[in-house]
Amino acid sequence: MSTENPENNLPPEELDQVDEAADVGSEESVDPIAALEQERDQFRDQFLRTAAEMDNFRKRVNREREDDRKYSNFGLISDLLPAIDNLQRAIDVVSSDESAASVLQGVEMVLKQFEEILIRNGAEFIDAQGQPFDPNLHEALQQRPTEEVPPMTVVEVLERGVKIHDRVIRPSKVIVSTEPTD
Repeated sequence: MSTENPENNLPPEELDQVDEAADVGSEESVDPIAALEQERDQFRDQFLRTAAEMDNFRKRVNREREDDRKYSNFGLISDLLPAIDNLQRAIDVVSSDESAASVLQGVEMVLKQFEEILIRNGAEFIDAQGQPFDPNLHEALQQRPTEEVPPMTVVEVLERGVKIHDRVIRPSKVIVSTEPTD
């Protein structure tokens, strides 16, 4: 009859581990239930951390997807702005010539259509005229001394600014008032 020990079937590396475990077990008695409870607690903690990480990842992906959808028209609107500016300039030039009234009316209609398209796609024109200068919304190109309005007030809008939700596509290009110098 063979008195074969189950340890005899293990590879040499695992035999060393079994011997070390036997040595440790003989020195101090380890409660197997306590060891299993500790291991369970470790796995539970690891599971909860992984679940929290996955939840945070899901939320971040959803937030990024929402931002992508929310600002998807940014490039289109940015590309349309120079054409709208040129239409506005044409209106400004033609409005002083009485013989071009029908052309003026047609250009104004086209400009209005462009503006409505932008608004339907989430754009909002920045109202700058008479407002306090805000570097987040306005780009000051010049300063004009005047007593008519307080300093750092927008006295003229050269190009209207546009934003989508809370992001500025293009700031308003403005002339800002300063105190007159004597």
